[in-house]
Amino acid sequence: MANRLELMDKRGFSKKIIGWYWANLRDLPWRNTQDPYRIWLSEVILQQTRVAQGLPYYHEFVRLFPNIRSLASASEDQVMRAWQGLGYYSRARHLHACAKLVVARHNGKFPRESHALRVLPGIGVYTAAAIASMAFGQPEAVVDGNVYRVLARIFGMDDDISAPAGKKAFEKKAKELLDTGQPGIYNQAIMEFGALQCTPKSPGCATCIFSSACHARAKNLQHALPVKGKRAKVRSRYFTYLIPAKGKKLAMKKRGVKDIWAGLYDFYVVEGKRPQRPETIIKNDKGLAPILPYLNIEMKGGLYKHVLTHQHIFARFVLLSLPRTFPAKKVAAGLGARFYSPAEIALLPKPALVSRFFKQSGLLE
Repeated sequence: MANRLELMDKRGFSKKIIGWYWANLRDLPWRNTQDPYRIWLSEVILQQTRVAQGLPYYHEFVRLFPNIRSLASASEDQVMRAWQGLGYYSRARHLHACAKLVVARHNGKFPRESHALRVLPGIGVYTAAAIASMAFGQPEAVVDGNVYRVLARIFGMDDDISAPAGKKAFEKKAKELLDTGQPGIYNQAIMEFGALQCTPKSPGCATCIFSSACHARAKNLQHALPVKGKRAKVRSRYFTYLIPAKGKKLAMKKRGVKDIWAGLYDFYVVEGKRPQRPETIIKNDKGLAPILPYLNIEMKGGLYKHVLTHQHIFARFVLLSLPRTFPAKKVAAGLGARFYSPAEIALLPKPALVSRFFKQSGLLE
């Protein structure tokens, strides 16, 4: 086993995995180009996102923003609206900021070197290596979740991939194996191998090109590798959304940058550590005190649950209807909100939870 691994490590690994790639690769649009803009766009979209989910977003972004200058000149709301539903919205904000910086400082052209790419917003070690190797042929090795899994299983690497020392160990191994003559192809090959063959669950060991030399298969450790430290504890949050309404217009507000869904639009919200009675919240809320006597209060739907990676959101929505003649703009401003028509709301970027509420409540119809 050791001799076979050593031989494969030095001379055969990249050749075998590239051969597998040409026989099995998926036809994906960013593989038919060396345009750094489209490669970068695909890499950002596919962070924390499966290809099947991300592909329609990639096509829509290319349609709306066919080049980096068009993306840079778009408004934040336009970019966030196009991103709506993908989650991890900081990616969209970094995407927009990066486009602006590349246009302003680099005349709309991405730097070729990995170290120069890493100083751009939202581009870390992995994304920089992907762009540098796939667009510019630079000898940079990518290390993502697929690569961790492939290397850990085949070579029996039990370093913790969540720890700095473990990440360095995998980066070193990835560099050793890199085919420097065709780094972009090699990087795509090892990632594709992890996505299609050496999958997290039920890997295709019986048909694997490395089956005779794979440490994990020999030791039955496929589900134990790679090693990852304990996940952060999931916390529950309880939102009561209070929605001032005047006719068909609803008061919405843009979320700040210090919490989830930054840059998206939702409603005035009261958060608690446990479920609270909406009637009590409304009665005790100072921001609503001036309009409380004029309100028609209506619960809209039941309890909504929205699952994020480290948070579970439980939300209730309460419609607070005001008389049409009531001067409500100051009230909305006092809540950090403003009134929008249904047509305007449809164009605002919103969290998936709020979009689901609108769809089920029929408030925009």
